[in-house]
Amino acid sequence: MHRYQPGAGDRQRILEFLGLANVEQLFAPIPQELRIGELALPAGMAEEEVRRVLGEMAQRNLTAESLVSFLGAGVYRHVVPAVMDAVLSRAEFFTAYTPYQPEVSQGTLQAIFEFQTYVCLLTEMPIANASLYDGATATVEAVLMAARVRPEKRRVFVSRALHPHALAALRTYAEAAELELVELPWGADGRTELGAVRAEEAAAVVVQSPNVFGVVEDLPAVKAAAGEALAVQVVAEATSLGLLAPGGRFGFDVVCGDMQAFGLPPSFGGPHVGFFATRKEYLRQMPGRLVGQTVDAQGQRAYVLTLSTREQHIRRAKATSNICTNHSLMALAVTVVLSLLGKRGVRELALASHAKAEYLKGLLRELGDKLPLAFNATPTYNEFLLLHPEPEELLVALAQEGILGGVATPRLAGYLPRGILVAVTEKNTREECDRLVSALRRVL
Repeated sequence: MHRYQPGAGDRQRILEFLGLANVEQLFAPIPQELRIGELALPAGMAEEEVRRVLGEMAQRNLTAESLVSFLGAGVYRHVVPAVMDAVLSRAEFFTAYTPYQPEVSQGTLQAIFEFQTYVCLLTEMPIANASLYDGATATVEAVLMAARVRPEKRRVFVSRALHPHALAALRTYAEAAELELVELPWGADGRTELGAVRAEEAAAVVVQSPNVFGVVEDLPAVKAAAGEALAVQVVAEATSLGLLAPGGRFGFDVVCGDMQAFGLPPSFGGPHVGFFATRKEYLRQMPGRLVGQTVDAQGQRAYVLTLSTREQHIRRAKATSNICTNHSLMALAVTVVLSLLGKRGVRELALASHAKAEYLKGLLRELGDKLPLAFNATPTYNEFLLLHPEPEELLVALAQEGILGGVATPRLAGYLPRGILVAVTEKNTREECDRLVSALRRVL
């Protein structure tokens, strides 16, 4: 492996070039008390030996593909067509950067334009921008835009059933922006209680639907409570838009969130891809990039970046955001998957996820008080909360049965009811649902 580590004579040639007698002289300027001494590193190995050792280490990992998985809580496992990876791996997409020069970036610009189009179709909103980081920062952007639209209002009413990670990000940015967050509790049905909303004092009213418990919020009621304030719907599980009516249908001002569920496999924290859709009157207050369609000098269709008041751009003095980079490669993945699914496919995927979740809920009800559903009578999409005083211990017991049973709520936030968030997608089979319930009967 001489390609990757120095050969026998390489070190001596480097020392001679530097005019040093030994390696110790190279580090002589560093005080002894700052050194950590010799590292207990093993001897170098040949390439095949390294491959074997790393393979053995990898086999010790427990993954969502090697076990039965019901993980969710903001990161969802759906079918990813092989063609998506094939398209993403093309060099012209994989190595592309910001499409500042439209004459050489038409492919990238068209891909982003199609992403925006799909977001508009899913949310039933008139305009959408190029992608954002993730759902949490998209939520932050919605609130910051509301503060620009209604600068005289410094109060934001936000549901406490928002995903805790998004709520934490929002708290951080709201403090810096001198916005007051009024956190709305959830009721006995798992939905946000809207009685404390004071629309005349608000820049925005923010809810997530389905919320962190998987419960479907009453969006018409939220819009009515928001009044003149901006009504914001956050979506963490984007496939729900194939089944549930989006905020755009009820007059919401912003529908934003995360598109990870369409094509991005679960990984160690990302990357994700945020989306942001709004009404036309807020076009110039929208964060990030907008790809527009026009015609060139020959009258042919062309794509350009437009209305991009970003921190790096020539109009940076009028920037609407400093955290709105474009995850265009991830947006391309979403675009490819949505193109393959089509309108019917998106709905069928959502129906399959919902139906399997309802099947599992029906089985779990037979366990009775041992593991009760938190909000039994309220509609959910494909995720729900099971109450248990020791969720971490229960999940460890299930893991020993070869099942990743869900996400323990204490890992997300201490203020959530203690229990396990269970997510079911079209990738879960009925046999896996039966196996989960059988395992629970043994370990409870």
